[in-house]
Amino acid sequence: MYWKKVLRRVVYGIMMYIVMVLIYSTLFNSVADRTMRSQIDEQVAQEVTRYRNLSEAQLTTLIAERKAGKIRQYHLDESLVSRIFWRSVRTLGFDFGNSTTIKASTGSRSVIAIIGEALPRTIVLFTTEVVLVTGLGIAMGLYAARRPNGLFDRSNSMVTMITNGLPSWWLAMLAIMVFAYAIPIFPSGGLHVNPAPTGLAGLVDYLWHLALPLLTLVLLGIWGTAYLVRNIVLSNLQEDFVMAARARGISERKVLFGHTLRTSMPAIMTLAVLGLFSSIAGNIIVEGIFGWPGIGNLYFVAVQQNDVPILMATLSIETLFTMVGFVILDLIYGFLDPRIKLGGRS
Repeated sequence: MYWKKVLRRVVYGIMMYIVMVLIYSTLFNSVADRTMRSQIDEQVAQEVTRYRNLSEAQLTTLIAERKAGKIRQYHLDESLVSRIFWRSVRTLGFDFGNSTTIKASTGSRSVIAIIGEALPRTIVLFTTEVVLVTGLGIAMGLYAARRPNGLFDRSNSMVTMITNGLPSWWLAMLAIMVFAYAIPIFPSGGLHVNPAPTGLAGLVDYLWHLALPLLTLVLLGIWGTAYLVRNIVLSNLQEDFVMAARARGISERKVLFGHTLRTSMPAIMTLAVLGLFSSIAGNIIVEGIFGWPGIGNLYFVAVQQNDVPILMATLSIETLFTMVGFVILDLIYGFLDPRIKLGGRS
């Protein structure tokens, strides 16, 4: 029954992804049509440069034929519904075409090549951030839950309110001012020095540039995670099975880690997994301030330059990661909570 539930969740996720891609295609249809026609004009103009021996009339006819052929190829001569449908089909097949203005480091305008450069950088930054925030947040939350209303618990609550109220761009700018200029420990932004080193020196330089945005993100997220973990664990400490474990003489440490933490793990993993997959889309503000060339920064540049193919690609990939995250959560829940595998039966 559990695996049937997971299979249904996968099917629902696929259906929702298709629906979201259809919505994106509808919203961007008008601009995407103009962009595609502009790209067709550019492609045909480049192709006909090879035919220098043709007369002007023959060249005009050839250009018209080539344009008409490409318009038919991309279904631009069809109805609105048909254009939206075929654009969605291409997006679902990861056929995003070429960007309008943005280029990859190789000079390619292929959207896949551009995304392929930006996505790993975002994954490295935000996956590391989620791992650190989750691990440290669990440790801090457990410590606060063991001593509720203690000095650390009250301090964590206060810092959580402060950090949640602080704009991320303000803390990022403050981190640059302190650690890049006042105390020049880290570079203010970018991916590497110029020219970029290779080998072990290149790896060290990469980690050096990664450190400051990573530190900023961890400082922003760790306190709220610790506070949520503290509340989840504290709530489970009041359950009957915990009271029974204490009555049997089980040590408080075993009660906390062996009973309460295990019961709390589904909710904690929900925070971690959703945080991870939502972060894959990148943080536009943090990536922009630190000049970290990831998906978030790419999306911001694409909005500025009205690069619709890039916008369509980043939105669809973000949606895909979110849907995958929900399916993975269902799998994790089944392993962490046997009641779910049994369909909710005790």
